Amino acid sequence: MIENDKELAITDADVFVLGKGEWFRSFDKMGAHPATFDGVAGWRFAVWAPEVRAVHVAGSFNDWDFEQYPMSKRSTGDIWEIFIPGVNEGDLYKYAIDTEDGKRLYKADPYAFYSECPPGTASRTYDIRHYEWGDGEWMAKRAKTDLLKQPLNIYEVHLGSWKRHDDGLDGNGNQPPAGEQGGGSYLTYDELSKELVKYVKKMGYTHIELMPVMEHPFDGSWGYQTTGYFAPTSRYGDPKQFMHFVDACHQAGIGVILDWVPGGSCQDAHGLASFNGKMLYEKEVHPNWGTIKFDLTRPEVRSFLVSNALYWCDQYHADGIRVDGVTSMLYLNFGVDDPAQKKFNSKGTEEDFDAIEFVRLVNATIGLQHKDVMMMAEESTAWPLVTYPPKEGGLGFHQKWDMGWMHDTLHYMQTDFPWRPGNHSKLTFSMMYAFNENFILALSHDEVVHGKCSLIGRMPGDYWRQFAGLRSLAFYQMTHPGAKLNFMGNEIAQFIEWRYYEGLEFFLTQYDAHANHQNFVAALNKLYKKEPALWERGYSADGFEWIDADNNEQSIISFIRKGDDEKNDLVVLINFDVAAREDFRLGVPAAGTYKEIFNSDDKVYGGSGVLNEGSIKTEDVPAHGRDQSVVIRVPPLGGTILKCTRRTTKKLPTVTAKKAATTKKAATKTAEKSTAKATTKKAATKAASTKKAATTKTATAKKAATTKTATAKKATATKATAAK
Repeated sequence: MIENDKELAITDADVFVLGKGEWFRSFDKMGAHPATFDGVAGWRFAVWAPEVRAVHVAGSFNDWDFEQYPMSKRSTGDIWEIFIPGVNEGDLYKYAIDTEDGKRLYKADPYAFYSECPPGTASRTYDIRHYEWGDGEWMAKRAKTDLLKQPLNIYEVHLGSWKRHDDGLDGNGNQPPAGEQGGGSYLTYDELSKELVKYVKKMGYTHIELMPVMEHPFDGSWGYQTTGYFAPTSRYGDPKQFMHFVDACHQAGIGVILDWVPGGSCQDAHGLASFNGKMLYEKEVHPNWGTIKFDLTRPEVRSFLVSNALYWCDQYHADGIRVDGVTSMLYLNFGVDDPAQKKFNSKGTEEDFDAIEFVRLVNATIGLQHKDVMMMAEESTAWPLVTYPPKEGGLGFHQKWDMGWMHDTLHYMQTDFPWRPGNHSKLTFSMMYAFNENFILALSHDEVVHGKCSLIGRMPGDYWRQFAGLRSLAFYQMTHPGAKLNFMGNEIAQFIEWRYYEGLEFFLTQYDAHANHQNFVAALNKLYKKEPALWERGYSADGFEWIDADNNEQSIISFIRKGDDEKNDLVVLINFDVAAREDFRLGVPAAGTYKEIFNSDDKVYGGSGVLNEGSIKTEDVPAHGRDQSVVIRVPPLGGTILKCTRRTTKKLPTVTAKKAATTKKAATKTAEKSTAKATTKKAATKAASTKKAATTKTATAKKAATTKTATAKKATATKATAAK
């Protein structure tokens, strides 16, 4: 074994836990680290490579002579090591691996902290120690925060295409081929720490989610085909510059969530694929994507991946990890169409038990060592208990993307107005399962690529109606229970789909319609943070109550959002039709005086100005099953939020009801409703037939497929829950 700095020496104990799949800080010793030997400065290299004849290391420090520095193999653990004097920080290097069948492979370091900028494929020596963080206040506050009782409004960003320099060059600063126009060179981490952070703070988002920043060879993979799991991509700068970016976010009060891809890696020759000449890190090739799927039964692979997740939390102060492609991991036959190719587990079903245990292991380990870090799942099926603790049969995530809400909502929003009444259930069905998991409502990058159109491109109608429709979509997302996520560009109503090879069309904001929409999103974001009712109980059924879910003929929904203090409760009405409504009677939860605190139809946002100005007093006129009601103006293709500013306990004088601008059907329903629970017909039926032990004051019904009662709710998966 190499004798050098004691803290870098790989011990028998390290090898033992590596073999158990529990060496969760393997990055402290594996890879390349500055070291000394007999008083001589150099770098120590260590790589795991079983069943090979020899391993050499070479680089720019020795003119790439792959015979000069053969590595020594430990007696146990299949780890190869060497100390090389005179190596400097930033030197390029690779491993030459001689396989059992006589081939020589040239591989990048799986544990490299820094990589050569693509199209280069070598690793770089880099000392990640000694960065002076300035986010102590943020980290201290984070440690005291209840992860499920905070506002969570995420701005999803691809760093290479949020904004670029207007220089006509390619991303890396190269001249494009003759006759072609480049998309502009990348902004650096340092530039992004100023421009992007300033923008996100101004817009009022709480967190940035970065599409994978781990090193990847192909720009068009958007980072999801990773080769350098421990290296932030060198396209925008070095690792400490990325630390500075995260630091700047924290000092500005913005959290940072990192996309992470443990489902597999790309097959590029310098990467993890066939690392020793045969399948080592991987077990098979993904049938849809052509990437390798990790062999999660191998303990060394589990140690590698869990260490990697911890590394980003520990070394880069990540506030959350969003795990990509969880569905592709959980199912043995994900992407397999041929029945003859299907595989089954020991119970004859299609769940991948090894992947399930791995996911639980990652979440539990993060929970033990970083209890204040959110773990999020991109899981697109109805897999149960994703955000429940493992001890209750769950996967241990804190949140899950709500793909059902996204698909149903976008389907509804692109429906032309005359046919919306027939699709009304697309708006309301999400409340049948909204509290089965801790959901994030995501309008992500996947919804604005591959011919799906941009969000505003999906909206029917003329120019005004498209912008009004986009405002109503954003308003609905913000007032619906659950956390929020929007991909960059949604906030400026960009008409073209996202293009990873150029910056967003921020020039559009010189036009009133786009500038007004950007201002609308900023105002909505700030309202969300200001109003606790929109997030304090965002994952709990007691934070939501229908007023009227069934007004399909007018395409109107109304509901109450509740916080911990009833004085913060909000009444929300959204009209998805182009017709405004005057003298609309709306049942409200309490008698008193209400005030409109937000209206998406305000002229400052490009709306028509159908507002409710001044005080709105309740009348002792029953409506929607409630004793009190108000009469308001309903904006076209827009929403309004009312807040009770003064409550009264005595009955108000009875007055003659103004004629409500409702259909006969709506009036009939009002008369029929005898309770304060204004559920959908589906919800009411479900409540009668599948009522659970945890009935709440809301009229929200749970999804029939769930086998958990509300008393075993996933809300226990806060902070330390994932650790348990």
